[in-house]
Amino acid sequence: MAPSRTKVLFLCTGNSCRSQMAEALLRHHAGDRFEAFSAGMDPKPIHPLTLQVLEEKGISTAGLRSKDSREFLGKVHVQYLVIVCDKASQSCPRIWPGVTNRVSMLFEDPADFEGTDAERLDKFREVRDQIEAGIMSWVWSLEAKQRELAHKS
Repeated sequence: MAPSRTKVLFLCTGNSCRSQMAEALLRHHAGDRFEAFSAGMDPKPIHPLTLQVLEEKGISTAGLRSKDSREFLGKVHVQYLVIVCDKASQSCPRIWPGVTNRVSMLFEDPADFEGTDAERLDKFREVRDQIEAGIMSWVWSLEAKQRELAHKS
């Protein structure tokens, strides 16, 4: 029997940009070890530039959809609740049944950036790359801790 994957819920305000990117990126890089979800405190449709910047790096957007945090609150046991925006951090319930660990990994909202179409696309790419680097660093640190614990046993 295959070991169960660690469940991770990325939470944002609108679930239209950052949390969607984080969900897709974690699935792409470590989907064999993590089961990724995303949700919003006040969900909005996925921003088209979110999908564009993921797809241009070969990251699958299949199955991504905007979801309300209430789909998960007290219904899905997740090992990690990762908050990716400051507004969600402030409005997220302090007690989230079924969550083992709460992590803040805050990123700028690319949808709030004002500029030309090309500048907006560049901002989405910049935030995507920051999220990717943050997730990869976080995954590496978790796996390093697991190896250390296994070595001590």
